[in-house]
Amino acid sequence: MLRLGVNIDHVATLRQARRTYEPDPVTAAAIAKLGGADVITVHLREDRRHIQDRDLRLLRQTVPYGLNLELSCAEEILDIAIEVCPDQATLVPERREEVTTEGGLDVVSDPDRIAQVVHRLQGAGIAVSLFIDPDEAQVRQAAALGVEAVELHTGAYALATGREAERELKRLLSAAAVCRDVGLHLHAGHGLTYDNVAPVARIPMMRELNIGHSIVSRAVFVGLQEAVAQMKHAMETALLQREMS
Repeated sequence: MLRLGVNIDHVATLRQARRTYEPDPVTAAAIAKLGGADVITVHLREDRRHIQDRDLRLLRQTVPYGLNLELSCAEEILDIAIEVCPDQATLVPERREEVTTEGGLDVVSDPDRIAQVVHRLQGAGIAVSLFIDPDEAQVRQAAALGVEAVELHTGAYALATGREAERELKRLLSAAAVCRDVGLHLHAGHGLTYDNVAPVARIPMMRELNIGHSIVSRAVFVGLQEAVAQMKHAMETALLQREMS
């Protein structure tokens, strides 16, 4: 089964633009589930630029399964994660000056710090995924840290065209093969759209795709439930093509 994780951060971004109460990301999560979302993904950033503490706590109450929290290794956010206890925690890099996450977490350069965070999360009963670039060394270090999954950063693939896109897809395929060899669950996300999702969905052993901006953008025109359903259909069609090939 290939799961669709719908990232609702951009719903919160729209709300925070006016510092008001709508649109409510908690309501968005319920509608996304009606559209076929298997996972609800949110990123509680240190600067609280979109998702707020209140959102996360209400989501834990209203999303009975499939809540994925993206977070940095910051102590304050880690404490909140352990308190709320999402089904999965995805560790990501975070810089205040970036518009959105620009690359994967470097688990090779600072494994000891990441290991401490992983240990605390798993000790609270939370499955851990690491958001990393599609690089063999990063995948193998992630496995050494004992996490359940990695989420391959698809940003370079999403921005590429022509032969460069083919090269980036090969990088994803190579990293996916390493994930299979070391026994990690395989997830992917960042920059995926209705137009480019199919090749990633067809990667063998792909288990989960996390997509936000493209779905919320289409929802402006067709509604969130329909936008989620269309992405789910695109993924299922790609999966069927993989199985038939």
